[in-house]
Amino acid sequence: MIRRLGAVAAALLVAACLPEPVPRLPAAPIAVGAGIRVEAVPVPMDPTAPRRESVGRFTYAGGLVLTSSDTSRLHGLSDLKVWPDGRLLAIGDQSDLLEARIVLDGRGRLVGLADARLIGLKEVTGADLYAGGQEEYDSEGVARLADGRTVVSFEQHDRVLVFPAGGGVPSPAPMPQTTFRHNKGMEALVAAPEVAPDAYRVGLEDSGRLFLCRLSAGCSPDGQVDLEGSELVAMDRLPGGGRAYLFRSFSPLRGNVVRLRIVDQAGAVLDRLEIARPMTVDNLEGLAAVPHGRGIRFYLVADDNFGTYNGAPTDQRTLLLAYDWQPK
Repeated sequence: MIRRLGAVAAALLVAACLPEPVPRLPAAPIAVGAGIRVEAVPVPMDPTAPRRESVGRFTYAGGLVLTSSDTSRLHGLSDLKVWPDGRLLAIGDQSDLLEARIVLDGRGRLVGLADARLIGLKEVTGADLYAGGQEEYDSEGVARLADGRTVVSFEQHDRVLVFPAGGGVPSPAPMPQTTFRHNKGMEALVAAPEVAPDAYRVGLEDSGRLFLCRLSAGCSPDGQVDLEGSELVAMDRLPGGGRAYLFRSFSPLRGNVVRLRIVDQAGAVLDRLEIARPMTVDNLEGLAAVPHGRGIRFYLVADDNFGTYNGAPTDQRTLLLAYDWQPK
């Protein structure tokens, strides 16, 4: 969830001592499958140099601030997956699934979202998850299996649930048998169809430990990612093999610093991208990788924590950014 404060609060607090915020409960629950309009305002890669569009082998392919006048619950987006045909799936901190279609302009740059709908997820009892409060609805990772089932990981009440294709009441899914730090658990989640149709990987935020899980066979350790002083917040498979990892850190001096690391199938680092001020950055904690020409397009989404920190308003935004990467 939160890893960023407004400018005033950031100057007063030490990042390591920040308490966990309490997001506002939604003012208006959204019905399952309800369509919403998503307003998208473009943002440059670097507000101090609006014509800047590249960092190393990464090219900025557009960025948006997302809002909706139709709902109070288009906030807290913590993970996303995108498919080559433009379908987007994202999970919010209050157990809402966002399904939409990415809109590109004539140059292939990100300009909006269309056909959006917001789906409130259910608990295993059939009750709405958000009704159980923050400890119950704090969803952080999302994965879509080959058969259409959706896997969601949760923090605070640490657990993994699997939802039927088309929605409905979930079932408990295998999760790592380990001790989780409060609110720093199963932040990263990705399907692993190369292993089995029912397989998925889980990554722990505070340690970088990875686990390979199957709905039919439980979870087992699957290595560990070097955090390099950050926290693991998302991961995705790369077209043709390999993985991408997203890391995030925060300090009052630098604010949010987000690092994207690309590795090959053997784990060797192919490239890195750091997103930090003065570039457009926020609490980026969702990652999706899709083929794009000879390279890969990375989509990143920011959790705005519902625009509050312990009841006080902040300047956090729901950002959706796109970067294209070309291999050597």
